[in-house]
Amino acid sequence: MPMLDGIRIIDMTTVIFGPYATQMLADLGADVIKVEAPEGDVSRLLGMARTTPDMGSTHLTVNRGKRSIVLDLKKEDDAEAMRRLIASADIFIHNVRAEAINRLGFGYEAAKALKPDIIYVHGTGFGQDGPYKDLQAYDDVIQAATGTASILPRVDGNPRQRYFPSLIADKVAGTYGAQAMLAALVHKLRTGEGQHVEVPMFEAFANFMLTEHLRDATFEPPIGPIGYPRQLDPERQPFPTKDGYISIVPYTDPKIIQLFALMGASDFLKQDAFNTPLKRFLGMTQIYTEIARQTPQRPRQSGWKSLPAKGCPPFPPRICPRWWMIRFKATNFFRMREHPDAGLFREMAPPVRYSSDPDRILGFAPKLGEHGEEIRRELGLDPAG
Repeated sequence: MPMLDGIRIIDMTTVIFGPYATQMLADLGADVIKVEAPEGDVSRLLGMARTTPDMGSTHLTVNRGKRSIVLDLKKEDDAEAMRRLIASADIFIHNVRAEAINRLGFGYEAAKALKPDIIYVHGTGFGQDGPYKDLQAYDDVIQAATGTASILPRVDGNPRQRYFPSLIADKVAGTYGAQAMLAALVHKLRTGEGQHVEVPMFEAFANFMLTEHLRDATFEPPIGPIGYPRQLDPERQPFPTKDGYISIVPYTDPKIIQLFALMGASDFLKQDAFNTPLKRFLGMTQIYTEIARQTPQRPRQSGWKSLPAKGCPPFPPRICPRWWMIRFKATNFFRMREHPDAGLFREMAPPVRYSSDPDRILGFAPKLGEHGEEIRRELGLDPAG
């Protein structure tokens, strides 16, 4: 039996942040009912679609295993359906601004009146207080607001601020959202109490980034600048070899010494600038530069075979999708499946494996409103709406 079997989540989130969170719980067996406006969630349009315009590639991933119902909450019949959904649920999650959700009649107090033990999760950009509380937030906005867009210039010297090439803030906040729902669910199972949960993207992503980058500003007064020097070092890159590039991570002082011994370059570390652990730590830029000068003398595969035994594993950077065919095929990470509307597609398996439910087949991402009639029947409403 799936671990979240019998848990119902009403998901009124859009784009990536919320759907990514609820997709994780759908993977665990929760009944996630995706409530969509008549035009559908914009995530349906992210990525190319093969046959059906609102079944884009990203939708196939972030909304898999969910059921879809279309509701226009400004219409009384649909608002009544929403009220019944909340009354039937363990969790209600949305990312609508507070004023708007209250106007619709589905703020926390209203939801609590319908289901006293409801877990009410509100995904926000900047929370419900502070100077930016009314601002909308998207991934790029949060990367800019947290200072993340200013990191890459410190790495490569290009002064133009840039975003990470990933919807990283959305997905990090979504992961915190999934954690929040599960924690509140455990609390409810122990105490019988629901609660209001807020997941602000700004704080979620700031927490994620500052775990290492708060660094010397952890202390008051700060003893140095924000930023983890080794992560920001422009020389911290895959190293060139005779026939390609390789990733080598000499992350502790003994590993640095062992690597230089393997390369026949131990004398470099005997220089006054590098002859103590502290000096080597402070001189990592020069050490990385020297490694990059030495590595082209050896082939990528055979030149580093002794490193894994020394706890310093090398690995050649891979180019997708060629790498998929090796590692991912061996672990069944990608599974080829036939969607009834979208056709043959590559599905990613959940990355966490559970011995109690090792081979569960995930449900497909739904067509817009695909399950409307069956959900209305479950609620005791006219299936035709």
